[in-house]
Amino acid sequence: MAAKRKLGRPPPAAAAAPAAPKAKAKANEDDAEGLFSSRSFADLGLHPTLCAHLQDKMGFQGPTRIQAQAIPVAMSGQHLLVKAATGTGKTLAYLAPIVHLLQMREPRVERTHGAFALVIVPTRELCLQVYGIAQQLVHRFHWLVPGYVMGGESRSKEKARLRKGISILIATPGRLLDHLQHTSSFVYSNLRWIVFDEADSILELGFGKAVEDILGLLGSRNDASDENKSKTDPMQRQNLLLSATLNEKVNRLANISLKNPVMIGLDEQKKPSERSSALGKKHTSLLSDDEEEIPDKHNNIAEPAVDDFKLPAQLVQRYVKVSCGSRLAVLLTILKSQFERQVSQKVVVFMSTCDAVDFHHTVLSQLEWSRGLALDTDKKQKFLGCKVFRLHGNMDQEDRKKSYLGFSSEKSAILVCTDVAARGLDIPKVRCIIQYDSPGEASEYVHRVGRTARIGEKGEALLFLQPVELDYLKDLELHGVSLTEYPFQKVLDGFPVNGEKPLKRKPISLDMHPWILSVQRTLENYVASEATTNKRARDAFCSWLRAYTAHRGELKKIFMVKKLHLGHVARSFGLKEQPSLVGRSHQVQLKKRKKEQKREGQGPTKQRKFPTKK
Repeated sequence: MAAKRKLGRPPPAAAAAPAAPKAKAKANEDDAEGLFSSRSFADLGLHPTLCAHLQDKMGFQGPTRIQAQAIPVAMSGQHLLVKAATGTGKTLAYLAPIVHLLQMREPRVERTHGAFALVIVPTRELCLQVYGIAQQLVHRFHWLVPGYVMGGESRSKEKARLRKGISILIATPGRLLDHLQHTSSFVYSNLRWIVFDEADSILELGFGKAVEDILGLLGSRNDASDENKSKTDPMQRQNLLLSATLNEKVNRLANISLKNPVMIGLDEQKKPSERSSALGKKHTSLLSDDEEEIPDKHNNIAEPAVDDFKLPAQLVQRYVKVSCGSRLAVLLTILKSQFERQVSQKVVVFMSTCDAVDFHHTVLSQLEWSRGLALDTDKKQKFLGCKVFRLHGNMDQEDRKKSYLGFSSEKSAILVCTDVAARGLDIPKVRCIIQYDSPGEASEYVHRVGRTARIGEKGEALLFLQPVELDYLKDLELHGVSLTEYPFQKVLDGFPVNGEKPLKRKPISLDMHPWILSVQRTLENYVASEATTNKRARDAFCSWLRAYTAHRGELKKIFMVKKLHLGHVARSFGLKEQPSLVGRSHQVQLKKRKKEQKREGQGPTKQRKFPTKK
């Protein structure tokens, strides 16, 4: 079986043909995993020129199972709902049929005709990624023009592009709604397709109202009155919704945007009888059909009681148990071990807040140390030798784009980021995902680890947990996710103590290990000596605590601030003492409340006095 590669990745250098038994073993492995289809793109009905371009220029030898199921449905004009694991080729599943049908259109599509396809995505980085894939797909059909609009870009430049005309428009919800309401030159009277990519993320990021307004303006709401519905022929408008997880919000969006949709999923663990019986209920779960069959149509969509997460079989999932005060020293040690073991690789580290990203980016990129663990400034060198990038929602758009494209093009690098990078991004050659801060929702775990082990490639995922947080593993097990413990002690034994690696070593607790103590001391000295870094550490400390208290539902019982020693939390940010900023903010609120009461003519109420730490 020919090797299959992801979209947009250059094919590897030609290698000698493998022996027949190895090739057969590889084929059996692919079939067992069920990721790729036995059909070709030509079998799905795509135009020969497009099929040749997919194979010769974009490195595809054949479609994945999801693509084999979804492409014929998308070409048929039926509404479509796809629930599939991350890294299964959902983007190509809707772009390929759109390009196929547009290039066949008579008379030929022109820019002045406006938008024919609209793809709505949750983040700016995913917008750029989908736009890049669309550009590759239309390479041989020069009259088809892809484009994008998104927050952070110049509205006037976007208006100029919309005025000239864009055939396939990729957009984030807020900026799209803005143009629909205020850009008169935006032509969408010929709109044929509306695609919601990563629909669960669009809604989780708070774009639900914007999406409903967009559907209303485009006349594509199922619950809209007749006069508000699209003036185009109903058969001409096709809506597609793609999501890695299914919840109540996604169900609502599907119910108001899709009409008798064909549903495709990877819920293979349920028996066919169980899937059929669910359809008689008010809400129905997604279906999964055999690869060569087209799924049935159903009117109702629903959320399973507990959604099992489908993750790639080749993904190695582990956790590391580490006390709060040693977290950063352990992170640095693991990263150093990773890049010493394999220089050319990419690692993504997820943080909970923007301030935490800024601080850890500074530490990972600038921290210096002495090889013999002696504080000899003349012999200091960077602790990590690779490039370090950062990505979060508070960055300027130009900086975000530079970080995303820079990390994508590097062969060896670290990306420190928030969940803005957890959805849909297909960054080549990401070998390891480190969740330094636990995700707020169990479903977010899937999206984070989905940045690696994509389309058959190997990948590792590592979750940091404190001893008081280990019950989180049980929550993941409810969704079919099982993690094994990371052998950190073995990694630690590979590092020198006083410049030497002894052959035998007595067992030492992690917190008291000479290497960890030395790294922690180096961290604290660095943070104390740099005023800017010290301020970033304090800001990160406060924002981390706020994020820690924001866990919802059952997770609140696991992630409780009361269980933490705040002095140890401070140590995890390289601070020798716990910042008093939290106490100051409380005092500021008291003063503000007293001023408001004085304005209203009321005497200040007595406040309980809290002892302050000296």
